[in-house]
Amino acid sequence: MTLIKSISGIRGTIGGPVGDGLNPLDIVRFTAAYAKQIKENKNVDSNKIVVGRDARISGEMVNQLVIGTLLGMGFDVVNIGLATTPTTELAVTMGNAAGGIILTASHNPKQWNALKLLNERGEFLNAIEGENVLKIAAEESFTFAGVDELGKLTEDFSYTQKHIDSVLALKLVDVEAIKAANFSVAIDCVNSVGGIVLPELLNALGVTKIEKLFCEPNGNFQHNPEPLPENLTDISDLLKDGKADVGFVVDPDVDRLAIICEDGSMFGEEYTLVSIADYVLQHTPGNTVSNLSSTRALRDVTNKYGGKYTAAAVGEVNVVTAMKATNAVIGGEGNGGVIYPASHYGRDSLVGIALFLTLMAKSKLKVSALRKTYPEYFISKNKIQLTPAIDVDNILSVIKTSYKQYEVNDIDGVKIDFPTGWVHLRKSNTEPIIRIYSEAGTPEQADAFAQAIIVEIKRIANI
Repeated sequence: MTLIKSISGIRGTIGGPVGDGLNPLDIVRFTAAYAKQIKENKNVDSNKIVVGRDARISGEMVNQLVIGTLLGMGFDVVNIGLATTPTTELAVTMGNAAGGIILTASHNPKQWNALKLLNERGEFLNAIEGENVLKIAAEESFTFAGVDELGKLTEDFSYTQKHIDSVLALKLVDVEAIKAANFSVAIDCVNSVGGIVLPELLNALGVTKIEKLFCEPNGNFQHNPEPLPENLTDISDLLKDGKADVGFVVDPDVDRLAIICEDGSMFGEEYTLVSIADYVLQHTPGNTVSNLSSTRALRDVTNKYGGKYTAAAVGEVNVVTAMKATNAVIGGEGNGGVIYPASHYGRDSLVGIALFLTLMAKSKLKVSALRKTYPEYFISKNKIQLTPAIDVDNILSVIKTSYKQYEVNDIDGVKIDFPTGWVHLRKSNTEPIIRIYSEAGTPEQADAFAQAIIVEIKRIANI
């Protein structure tokens, strides 16, 4: 069993001894710690916390524990039920709440669940706030409310519709163009909340022909829930049979979006953000942000429209911070996460789908043809297992010095930009490994970049 405590939240496998898995006692402890953090640092005059969850089998159990703990800490709770991560984020600001908790382990398998912690802006806690939650939990330095100070529970299941309405209201979403295009759309919602919201969104956008895969929100994921090509064979086969003009796949909490071409080929998770950024920049030129491990294609597209591209450290909170600092009009992560500030500062697949369908309708191109209009890059993802005794920081320092003749970014590990590609090395926060991501114009060159660095790492570490 596994329990992982990080600044972005608490995630673990369900069951096991205290401190080992995500069991009821640990859920209560971390929820109470979060409540104390919010109570002592909130910036709004509100005593409400929003709670939403994906459709995991453990969701109802975790939901009741979290809600009960928040009530016991004196907070009023707004339970929005089965809801996507971006819906919960929006519910915090729409409901003028002091914070929110999303119960989801994102793309992890069904035995996992997690508490994702939000501030009053519906954004993830920053590093300092997250560390403080972990400190409070470790010390158990929280006090529960007396009987007259207990919080009150309300239920409000209207936020999915409010979320959809907010997407339809976006200036760059053209419902009439989408309706006129008469698209047939296939969706794979991996038996979670996407199965509730995506059909409703598509109907609202005027799409009447919908091919549904795994849309029953029962938490029994019919395939690995991470939207990677090797897990998407069912929807790929469906499109190969000519059943739809485009396919959309989301993860269990609907903050990552993968796109499938009409011929069943993968659009590429890195190119979800690239394509949507291209459409946004056509109409609202400006700056963009993605993390260091995302494709160079976003930089190329940004340059085409005269904007400035910025690379942020890996992690949504870091991308959002950089977007605000640079006044970016679009940003996100190469895993299919689109962050569009005109809506809100969170990865949102509903926004991504609406903007992509508008782009399809206006370009009048098939999805495979649209994909060919973007710069072609290939990413190679590798890792090296290290012993705990090996000094990873020293390895990164030596590599940085060895390649100082190139452009080097060290805000998150070391990223080396070559004229024809890049390599990004970063150490894991939870295990003794170094992740090595590389990108180039061909798969062979991307692999060559990675292998050269791997050889260097092994030399330095003497392994």
